[in-house]
Formats: sequence, C-alpha cells, structure tokens
Amino acid sequence: MSDRARWALATGILFGLLAAVIWLVVIEAPLIDWLIRLYRDKKFLKETVRSWGFMAPLVFIVIQALQVIVSPVPGEITGPVGGALFGTWLGLLYSTIGLTAGTLFAFWVGRQWGEPLVRPFLSEHSWNRMSFILEAEGVILCFILYVVPGFPKDIVSYLFGISPMPFWVFAVVSTVGRLPGTLISSYFGAHVAEQQYIWAIAFMAVVVALCLPVYYYRERIVRRFQKPRPRKDAPRQSA
Repeated sequence: MSDRARWALATGILFGLLAAVIWLVVIEAPLIDWLIRLYRDKKFLKETVRSWGFMAPLVFIVIQALQVIVSPVPGEITGPVGGALFGTWLGLLYSTIGLTAGTLFAFWVGRQWGEPLVRPFLSEHSWNRMSFILEAEGVILCFILYVVPGFPKDIVSYLFGISPMPFWVFAVVSTVGRLPGTLISSYFGAHVAEQQYIWAIAFMAVVVALCLPVYYYRERIVRRFQKPRPRKDAPRQSA
C-alpha cells in the first residue's frame, strides 16, 4: 500500500470513528454513561459480569481486551475483579486471554496503518516520550516495558506495531511480560473476595514496596536497553 493510500485510509477511519463518537454522545448518551460506570465502579462491573451466568468468562475477556484497545479505559479495576469473580488462577487465565487479544489487536492496527492512524490518538508528550519504540527490535526492551509498572501498555502496543519487531516475537514477549502484574491483580482480588483483607493489604504492601524502586527508575532502566538514535553529523565548514 502506497503512503498516499495509507493516509487516505487512515483519514477515512478517523472520520468514521469521529462520527461514531458523535453518534454515541448525542444519540446514545445513556450507553456512554453505562460504559463509564462499568469501568469506574468495581461493584457494578462485578455484578454486570456475574449477571451473564455461564457467559461471564467470555464477557470478562471482552472487557479486558477493550481496556487495552480503548486507551482511556483504566485497567487497574478489571484485574482484581477477575480474581474476585473466578479465583486467582481462572482470573489470571481469562485476564491473560483478554489482555493478549487486545494487545495483539493494537499491534495489528499499528502494523497495518502505521503512524498516520496511531499518532492522532496520542498527545505530543506521549509521542515524544514513547516514539523510541518505533525503532525497537530487542526482546529485552519489549519485556521491560510490559513487566515494569508505569508505562502506558496500551500505547506501547500500538507503537510496537509500527516497529520492526516480528509479530510472533512481540506476541510471546508481551504476554510473558504482562503475567506477573496480572497474577498479582488476580491474587489480590481473589483474597479480597474471600474477605481476607489483612492478608490482601499486607500482600499489596509488599508488592508496592518491591515495585517502587523499579517504578522510580523505570526511565533509566529503559534507556539502558534503548537503541541509540543515529546522530546527524554537523555540516563541515569549508576552509
């Protein structure tokens, strides 16, 4: 696909998304309110998923995938809810399926349509901060970005799609990188559901204490594995 065709396709998709947003806000405002409440109210989210009965795992997987694809949707609530609803290990399984599906979809969008489609959805600050991913090839850097807290993993997924990294390498590394955080969220939610509040709080306190140094030095850690950008030589002055 030529650059001109890619830009035209990206523009058409953006206008389509804009029209969909306007339609949802103006005509289907109650639906927007419901979705916002779904992702902000942990109790409402739990009741909504549980109301689907045997379909609850599938509904939860879809919710987890959407919170990656739609960047403003927070993922901090959904992980513990999975543990509370299904237990530690099933919560981990369903969360991993949903998060992986959403992550790979975001990667595919970046790979298919590239910067013309992805960049308009990012602020200038986010783009300048994370655009080094466009040149990333190393699995270590990819793993660090997914395992270390503090990086916007939804944005990272789109940007890796524009990078030279092969699809299956990204699929394996990003999934493995997400596992520790997903397990912690599911484990915490399961113990809260069992009313083991003291144990859950103590567990999270230990996790936070261990993660704080990594979070604080996250930018420095990434720079150690970041591919240096080539410098442009200054033009020589003729004598």
